Amino acid sequence: YEIASCLVGSEMCIRDSFITMHNTENPSADAMQHARALNNGALRCNWHYTVDPYVAMQHLPLNETGRHADRGGPGDMYSIGIEMCEKRGQSIVKTFDRAAKLAAYTMYSQNIPLRNVVPHYYWTGKRCPHLLLDNGKPGFKWSWFISRVDYYNRCIS
Repeated sequence: YEIASCLVGSEMCIRDSFITMHNTENPSADAMQHARALNNGALRCNWHYTVDPYVAMQHLPLNETGRHADRGGPGDMYSIGIEMCEKRGQSIVKTFDRAAKLAAYTMYSQNIPLRNVVPHYYWTGKRCPHLLLDNGKPGFKWSWFISRVDYYNRCIS
C-alpha cells in the first residue's frame, strides 16, 4: 500500500474520499462505552463511527475531520474513520459483518470507491486493524473483509 496518488499528484483529493478501518484494541469496551469515553474527553483521538455486533454509533459528522489515522495527515484529512470493537464475549464476526455493511453504505452515500476502503495500515504501516491483517499486513483476512464490503455495496446499488 502507498499513499493515494491523488495526494502526491496534481489532482486534489476531496474530503472523505477514503474510509479507514480500525480495531479498537480494547477488549473491555463496546460501542456505547467508546462513545462515553469520546464524549468525556478521555481519548486523545476521535473517529466517525464505532461498530460492535449490535450497533454502529456515529460520533462525528462526516464533514468533520477525525484524528484516527495519521495525526492530522492525509489519512485524517481525507477519510472517514470506522472503529470495530473487539469486546471480550462479543462476536467479532458479527462486528466485522456490521462494519462491512456500514462501510458499504458509506461508500454508496459518499460516492467512495471500494479501492478507497483501506486499513489503518495504509496510512502509517501500523498493525491495524490487527484482527484483519495477516502477519501485520493486509492479506487473506483483509481480502475477505473487502469482499463482504463489496457484496453489501452491490446489494445497495
